[in-house]
Amino acid sequence: MNNMEHKFNYNWTLKDAVFTKDKGKVFSCFACGGGSTMGYKLAGFDVLGCNEIDPKMIEAYKANHNPKYAYLEPIQTFKLRTDLPDELYNLDILDGSPPCSSFSMAGNREKDWGEEKQFREGQAMQVLDTLFFDFIDLAKELQPKVVVAENVKGLLLGNAKSYVIQIYKAFDEAGYTCQHFLLDASKMGVPQRRERVFFIALRKDLADQFMVQKDMFTMLPGLDLSFNEPNINYGEIKTEVGRKASDLYYSRWEKRIKTDTSFGDITERLSGSGSCFSDVFCKDEIVSPTITSNGGVYDFETGHFISDNSFKKIGSYPQDYNFITNKVPYLIGMSVPPVMTAQIASNIYNQWISKF
Repeated sequence: MNNMEHKFNYNWTLKDAVFTKDKGKVFSCFACGGGSTMGYKLAGFDVLGCNEIDPKMIEAYKANHNPKYAYLEPIQTFKLRTDLPDELYNLDILDGSPPCSSFSMAGNREKDWGEEKQFREGQAMQVLDTLFFDFIDLAKELQPKVVVAENVKGLLLGNAKSYVIQIYKAFDEAGYTCQHFLLDASKMGVPQRRERVFFIALRKDLADQFMVQKDMFTMLPGLDLSFNEPNINYGEIKTEVGRKASDLYYSRWEKRIKTDTSFGDITERLSGSGSCFSDVFCKDEIVSPTITSNGGVYDFETGHFISDNSFKKIGSYPQDYNFITNKVPYLIGMSVPPVMTAQIASNIYNQWISKF
């Protein structure tokens, strides 16, 4: 693959990266291990710090980013702080990825709405589908120029559409004009099919100069987020494979056929009932499927797990990222791919922030 076809390189290192920090100030909420933070840094932004609830994640964040400010606490208490530094009241972008499993296509969706959940041991119990509104409350308090919120594609489907209406209303009441974009990381220089919805809100006092007619009834700040970079297939990034699958999985793998995309497909074909659909295959001739935090990813040709180095490339994470005690697939599955964020951030800067 010719890297000239891609704006950002998915195969990179922190050691060799050049972060100019001249495009504006960013703060990251629900920061996980810092996937979106690395994207903003690649795009030239200065990321001041983060808010995160998971102690293991914030440990990794600190090890790789050395943030000026790092707050380990639920956003419900963080948004009420009265001791935040002045810098956080003068942000160019407030970024966040409110936990989204209640709306994930892989979850229970409507059955889980309103239920308290804990992602993993060490985290506090939270009602996940209200966290988006806590994030908007924080935006209302800090009044950054732009707010970027990432979430799952399932938020746009079924009964969840009513939730989107509430998001728009909350942004409007907070002083922002909001729009959303459904984007696929594989079209943005990331070696992974990963569709995510991004809500991007511009503060109303800055929006007038950018207003364009979207349709007969709607005017919004013009923002072009169309991407069509060439696909990067798994075979192009694979350098080695990981450990062999368990004996049970390996015996199933031996019965695979070309059209199988997961171990669930094999099980369903052989027994008539499906399970293990989250344990997916990477095939050399196509782009990697979406990496999730709760499923295994296997090399279709060998029956082995894919390697950690391949995971990093698929997630566009730097090869020298320090995962501390976090498992590589889990952290990357929880993260926005850095290159995906870098593409969005660059467009926001070029089309909006540079013109303020």
